Amino acid sequence: MKLRKLKTISNGSRNRIIIEKNLLAKSNRIVKSILLKNQKSNGRSSINGRITVWHKGNGVKNLYRKVFSEKRENRKFLVLTNCYDPNRNAFINLNFDLIKKDFFYNIAANSVYPGTLLQSSENLKDVRLGYRTAIKNIPTGTIIHNLTSNNLNVKYIRAAGTYGQIVQRGEKTAKIKLPSKKIIEVSVDNYATIGIISNTQSNLTRIGKAGINRKLGIRPTVRGIAMNPVDHPHGGRSNGGMPSVSPWGKPTKSGYHLKKKK
Repeated sequence: MKLRKLKTISNGSRNRIIIEKNLLAKSNRIVKSILLKNQKSNGRSSINGRITVWHKGNGVKNLYRKVFSEKRENRKFLVLTNCYDPNRNAFINLNFDLIKKDFFYNIAANSVYPGTLLQSSENLKDVRLGYRTAIKNIPTGTIIHNLTSNNLNVKYIRAAGTYGQIVQRGEKTAKIKLPSKKIIEVSVDNYATIGIISNTQSNLTRIGKAGINRKLGIRPTVRGIAMNPVDHPHGGRSNGGMPSVSPWGKPTKSGYHLKKKK
């Protein structure tokens, strides 16, 4: 995928940079049985319709593509197509399982193209790009993504263009370096996928106009001082000298943390 700067024919197209998706599948409904309904709440209460979550709007209607995360199942599958997913910034693959004879989606690794044969197993001797296995089978220093936590749910390294690295591996635990440079310790029985997540140039795009964010379901973020006193503690231009707080009065600076120390 390469970046393309749009020709300036309107204010919305000025400075807009998009990713060309000509290598992705043209149809999003190749297998309709694995597409789910995506019910949106629009950030409002279902009881009285009031805004309960700030900065969330309706957005464009879409279907949810359930991304399968192999835990302890042996799978041998063929990559059919690379697809766009409206619910995440990474691309996804539509795969066909040669053992179970079914279709499923997973997060696409970079440089894994249609026609590639991949495997997912707890005991893999041959480790290649796109393969998924337990950390105990992966050499130290390998680039990984889609890492499971200790309760076997996929939790870490899922955003576009990100990757982690196995820094140290023992008999029971391994140390993983996350994209944030933080090092965590997980069990060697946790699963991970080899390689970097697709859409590596996602951070270089520019939306160009506010209407694109509205289509993504993001409403405007307004400063508290620009509001009325009933809407925010900073409202009414009378917050002289008071520390910065959230809309509910909790301090937001000076190292104030809601999270309790363990």
